[in-house]
Amino acid sequence: MRLSINGKEYEVVITKKMSTRNTYLRVKEDLKIYVTANTFTSNKEIEKIIVKNQQSIIRMINKMETRHKNNEGFLYLGKKYDIIYTSNEGITLGEEKVFLNRDVDLDKWYKKQAEVVFKQHLDECYNRFSRRIPYPSLTLRKMTTRWGVCNTKTKRVTLNLELIKKPIYCLDYVIMHELSHLIHGNHSKEFWALVEENCPEYKKIKRILKE
Repeated sequence: MRLSINGKEYEVVITKKMSTRNTYLRVKEDLKIYVTANTFTSNKEIEKIIVKNQQSIIRMINKMETRHKNNEGFLYLGKKYDIIYTSNEGITLGEEKVFLNRDVDLDKWYKKQAEVVFKQHLDECYNRFSRRIPYPSLTLRKMTTRWGVCNTKTKRVTLNLELIKKPIYCLDYVIMHELSHLIHGNHSKEFWALVEENCPEYKKIKRILKE
Protein backbone atom coordinates (compact mmCIF):
# COMPACT_ATOMS: atom_id res chain seq x y z
CA MET A 1 0.00 0.00 0.00
CA ARG A 2 1.15 3.52 -0.79
CA LEU A 3 -0.14 6.89 0.40
CA SER A 4 0.07 10.07 -1.68
CA ILE A 5 0.56 13.31 0.29
CA ASN A 6 1.20 16.69 -1.35
CA GLY A 7 2.38 15.04 -4.56
CA LYS A 8 4.76 12.62 -2.80
CA GLU A 9 4.20 8.91 -2.34
CA TYR A 10 4.98 7.14 0.92
CA GLU A 11 5.08 3.40 1.44
CA VAL A 12 2.70 2.00 4.05
CA VAL A 13 3.97 -1.05 5.93
CA ILE A 14 1.25 -3.00 7.71
CA THR A 15 1.91 -5.43 10.54
CA LYS A 16 -0.95 -7.41 12.09
CA LYS A 17 -0.71 -9.08 15.48
CA MET A 18 -3.15 -10.98 17.65
CA SER A 19 -1.81 -9.21 20.73
CA THR A 20 -2.51 -5.73 19.34
CA ARG A 21 -5.89 -4.32 20.33
CA ASN A 22 -5.76 -0.88 18.73
CA THR A 23 -4.30 0.42 15.48
CA TYR A 24 -1.07 2.42 15.75
CA LEU A 25 0.49 4.73 13.15
CA ARG A 26 4.17 5.73 13.09
CA VAL A 27 6.60 7.35 10.66
CA LYS A 28 10.18 6.10 10.98
CA GLU A 29 13.58 7.37 9.80
CA ASP A 30 13.06 5.78 6.36
CA LEU A 31 9.93 7.97 5.91
CA LYS A 32 7.71 4.89 5.62
CA ILE A 33 4.36 4.86 7.39
CA TYR A 34 4.17 1.89 9.74
CA VAL A 35 0.76 0.56 10.77
CA THR A 36 0.39 -1.99 13.56
CA ALA A 37 -3.10 -3.45 13.85
CA ASN A 38 -5.01 -6.45 15.14
CA THR A 39 -4.98 -9.57 12.97
CA PHE A 40 -8.70 -9.22 12.25
CA THR A 41 -8.51 -5.57 11.18
CA SER A 42 -9.19 -5.45 7.44
CA ASN A 43 -7.09 -3.41 5.03
CA LYS A 44 -10.17 -1.32 4.22
CA GLU A 45 -10.50 -0.39 7.89
CA ILE A 46 -6.81 0.50 7.96
CA GLU A 47 -7.22 2.72 4.90
CA LYS A 48 -10.08 4.58 6.63
CA ILE A 49 -7.93 5.07 9.76
CA ILE A 50 -5.06 6.41 7.63
CA VAL A 51 -7.35 8.89 5.84
CA LYS A 52 -8.89 9.99 9.15
CA ASN A 53 -5.43 10.59 10.65
CA GLN A 54 -3.79 12.09 7.57
CA GLN A 55 -3.01 15.43 9.27
CA SER A 56 -1.23 13.61 12.11
CA ILE A 57 0.72 11.59 9.56
CA ILE A 58 1.75 14.79 7.75
CA ARG A 59 3.02 16.25 11.03
CA MET A 60 5.04 13.08 11.73
CA ILE A 61 6.51 13.16 8.20
CA ASN A 62 7.42 16.86 8.52
CA LYS A 63 9.09 16.21 11.87
CA MET A 64 11.12 13.33 10.46
CA GLU A 65 12.13 15.30 7.36
CA THR A 66 13.27 18.16 9.62
CA ARG A 67 15.33 15.67 11.60
CA HIS A 68 16.94 14.44 8.35
CA LYS A 69 17.72 18.03 7.39
CA ASN A 70 19.23 18.70 10.81
CA ASN A 71 21.41 15.62 10.58
CA GLU A 72 23.08 17.06 7.49
CA GLY A 73 24.68 19.62 9.75
CA PHE A 74 23.78 23.00 11.15
CA LEU A 75 24.84 26.06 9.16
CA TYR A 76 25.11 29.54 10.64
CA LEU A 77 26.96 32.50 9.11
CA GLY A 78 29.01 30.24 6.87
CA LYS A 79 30.11 27.81 9.58
CA LYS A 80 28.96 24.21 9.84
CA TYR A 81 28.30 22.80 13.30
CA ASP A 82 27.85 19.21 14.41
CA ILE A 83 24.45 18.72 16.01
CA ILE A 84 24.12 17.46 19.57
CA TYR A 85 20.55 16.85 20.68
CA THR A 86 19.70 17.72 24.27
CA SER A 87 16.63 17.94 26.46
CA ASN A 88 17.28 21.65 27.04
CA GLU A 89 15.09 24.24 25.37
CA GLY A 90 16.36 26.49 22.60
CA ILE A 91 19.68 26.44 20.76
CA THR A 92 23.19 26.92 22.14
CA LEU A 93 26.17 27.43 19.83
CA GLY A 94 29.56 26.06 20.85
CA GLU A 95 32.89 26.27 19.03
CA GLU A 96 32.26 23.28 16.75
CA LYS A 97 28.89 21.98 17.95
CA VAL A 98 25.36 23.22 18.32
CA PHE A 99 23.19 21.92 21.16
CA LEU A 100 19.49 21.82 20.41
CA ASN A 101 16.24 20.13 21.29
CA ARG A 102 14.72 17.87 18.61
CA ASP A 103 11.46 19.82 18.78
CA VAL A 104 13.03 23.25 18.29
CA ASP A 105 11.63 25.35 15.44
CA LEU A 106 14.80 26.01 13.41
CA ASP A 107 13.11 28.32 10.91
CA LYS A 108 11.84 30.50 13.74
CA TRP A 109 15.30 30.59 15.34
CA TYR A 110 17.03 31.47 12.05
CA LYS A 111 14.53 34.28 11.43
CA LYS A 112 15.05 35.72 14.90
CA GLN A 113 18.84 35.76 14.37
CA ALA A 114 18.47 37.22 10.89
CA GLU A 115 16.31 40.10 12.13
CA VAL A 116 19.22 41.27 14.29
CA VAL A 117 22.17 40.42 12.01
CA PHE A 118 20.62 41.68 8.76
CA LYS A 119 19.57 45.02 10.29
CA GLN A 120 23.03 45.53 11.81
CA HIS A 121 24.76 44.85 8.49
CA LEU A 122 22.30 46.97 6.53
CA ASP A 123 23.24 49.86 8.81
CA GLU A 124 26.97 49.17 8.39
CA CYS A 125 26.77 48.82 4.61
CA TYR A 126 24.60 51.93 4.32
CA ASN A 127 27.13 53.97 6.30
CA ARG A 128 30.00 52.70 4.11
CA PHE A 129 28.16 53.12 0.81
CA SER A 130 29.99 55.46 -1.52
CA ARG A 131 26.94 57.39 -2.72
CA ARG A 132 24.27 59.33 -0.93
CA ILE A 133 21.03 57.37 -0.99
CA PRO A 134 17.82 57.25 1.08
CA TYR A 135 17.87 54.73 3.93
CA PRO A 136 15.75 51.77 2.78
CA SER A 137 13.22 49.79 4.79
CA LEU A 138 14.07 46.13 5.28
CA THR A 139 12.04 42.95 4.71
CA LEU A 140 13.17 39.37 5.37
CA ARG A 141 11.66 36.34 3.69
CA LYS A 142 12.55 33.05 2.07
CA MET A 143 13.07 33.22 -1.67
CA THR A 144 13.85 30.40 -4.08
CA THR A 145 15.49 32.28 -6.97
CA ARG A 146 16.98 35.47 -5.53
CA TRP A 147 19.25 36.46 -2.67
CA GLY A 148 17.86 39.96 -2.55
CA VAL A 149 15.39 42.35 -4.14
CA CYS A 150 15.23 46.14 -4.20
CA ASN A 151 12.00 48.01 -4.85
CA THR A 152 13.27 51.36 -6.13
CA LYS A 153 9.83 53.00 -5.85
CA THR A 154 9.19 52.18 -2.20
CA LYS A 155 12.92 52.17 -1.26
CA ARG A 156 12.53 48.69 0.25
CA VAL A 157 15.26 46.02 0.34
CA THR A 158 14.19 42.40 0.74
CA LEU A 159 16.81 39.86 1.81
CA ASN A 160 16.61 36.09 1.53
CA LEU A 161 16.50 34.47 4.98
CA GLU A 162 18.84 31.73 3.71
CA LEU A 163 21.66 34.29 3.82
CA ILE A 164 21.84 33.68 7.58
CA LYS A 165 23.52 30.36 6.71
CA LYS A 166 26.11 31.98 4.41
CA PRO A 167 29.40 33.73 5.30
CA ILE A 168 28.85 37.30 6.41
CA TYR A 169 30.66 38.69 3.35
CA CYS A 170 27.91 37.13 1.21
CA LEU A 171 25.29 39.06 3.17
CA ASP A 172 27.27 42.29 2.80
CA TYR A 173 27.64 41.77 -0.95
CA VAL A 174 23.89 41.23 -1.41
CA ILE A 175 23.15 44.34 0.62
CA MET A 176 25.62 46.42 -1.41
CA HIS A 177 24.10 44.97 -4.59
CA GLU A 178 20.60 46.04 -3.56
CA LEU A 179 21.73 49.46 -2.33
CA SER A 180 23.34 50.03 -5.73
CA HIS A 181 19.92 49.56 -7.32
CA LEU A 182 18.80 52.74 -5.57
CA ILE A 183 21.18 54.52 -7.98
CA HIS A 184 20.86 52.25 -11.03
CA GLY A 185 17.61 50.30 -11.36
CA ASN A 186 19.06 47.88 -13.93
CA HIS A 187 22.16 45.70 -14.31
CA SER A 188 24.05 48.05 -16.58
CA LYS A 189 27.83 48.51 -16.71
CA GLU A 190 27.40 51.54 -14.48
CA PHE A 191 25.52 49.42 -11.95
CA TRP A 192 28.24 46.76 -11.75
CA ALA A 193 30.90 49.44 -11.52
CA LEU A 194 29.09 50.85 -8.50
CA VAL A 195 28.80 47.39 -6.95
CA GLU A 196 32.55 46.88 -7.43
CA GLU A 197 33.22 50.30 -5.96
CA ASN A 198 31.53 49.18 -2.75
CA CYS A 199 32.39 45.48 -2.86
CA PRO A 200 35.64 44.86 -4.81
CA GLU A 201 35.40 41.06 -4.36
CA TYR A 202 31.84 40.85 -5.70
CA LYS A 203 32.66 38.52 -8.62
CA LYS A 204 34.19 35.93 -6.31
CA ILE A 205 31.27 36.17 -3.89
CA LYS A 206 28.77 35.82 -6.75
CA ARG A 207 30.40 32.52 -7.70
CA ILE A 208 30.22 31.31 -4.09
CA LEU A 209 26.50 32.11 -3.91
CA LYS A 210 25.85 30.27 -7.19
CA GLU A 211 27.42 27.15 -5.72
